[in-house]
Order: sequence, then structure tokens, then C-alpha cells
Amino acid sequence: MDISSKTAEEIDEAREKEDIKKLEAIFFVSGRFLTMADLISFSDLNPIIITDLLERLKDKCNKDDSALQIVEKNNMWKMDVRPEYHNLVNKLATGNSEFTKAEQETLAIIAYKQPIKQSVIIKIRGNKAYGHIKKFVDLDLLKKKKVGHTHELSLSDEFYDYFNVNENKETEKPAG
Repeated sequence: MDISSKTAEEIDEAREKEDIKKLEAIFFVSGRFLTMADLISFSDLNPIIITDLLERLKDKCNKDDSALQIVEKNNMWKMDVRPEYHNLVNKLATGNSEFTKAEQETLAIIAYKQPIKQSVIIKIRGNKAYGHIKKFVDLDLLKKKKVGHTHELSLSDEFYDYFNVNENKETEKPAG
């Protein structure tokens, strides 16, 4: 009575391929850095297997000469477009941005002047900026700290991950 013509090795290989696809799908949908706890929760795999699969997925992206890569930062991982394709992705993204022009302008001022008081942003941008700030705080792009009768706004780690910028380099103010 032959249950399967596949060997244990073939079954393991098929399961591994399926698990790698599962991780790819998780990374694709999340679009953000994920902790090991996130990966365990979403995939129902154990951390030893996930660690091995992460290495295999990195190798797969490198071997296939993919436009995608697995980025690791502080024991968190995400799938991202390789830097040489950022311009292409940005061109595609700017046509249909998830932020209005007004929201982008508000966020740009905060990014440039941070830390900055919310009251100053409201004076510069008007009352609609309250809604912009709320949206950015809800998306974890901004940190909001109570200071006196107003709030102090600064960029969160999520901002740097979301926009693919390094905290100290791209947001430095020009000398002068």
C-alpha cells in the first residue's frame, strides 16, 4: 500500500518552498519592518524555521537578481525595492499619492523643522493641519509629545522606514 511516491526529502523541499512563498506574501502585504514575533504570528512557523527561511529568501532575491531584497534592521525584516529602483518606484508612486499635496507640504515642514511645536505648524499651514497631523500620528509617522498647552512634533522611526530615508543623512538641514 503506497501512500505517496514522494520521498521525505521531496516533501520537506515542497513544504520549504511553500513556507518561503508564505513569507514573501507576508512581507509583500505588510510593507513595513516585521519582528520575529510578527513573523511567527502571521506564518505559524517556529523561529528556527523562520530564521532559516529568511536566509533562503535573501539568497533567492540575490540569486534571481531580483529588484527586491530582504532588509534587516534591529532584528526586524522587510521586503523592499533595491535602492537602484527607488527612482522608478517614486515616479510610479507620485502619480497617485496616498497623501494630498497639502498633507505632503505639512509633513515636509515638520520633517525639516523638527522638533517643532504643533501651534507653529498651525500658524504656518492653517487649521486643516490639525487633520494632517492626526493622520500622520495615526499612521505612526509622527511622534506627538505634550509640551505646555501645545504638542511637540517629531518624526518617528516608522517615518524613516516608510519613506526609505536614513534618520541623520537625508533629513539634515543644509548648512548656511
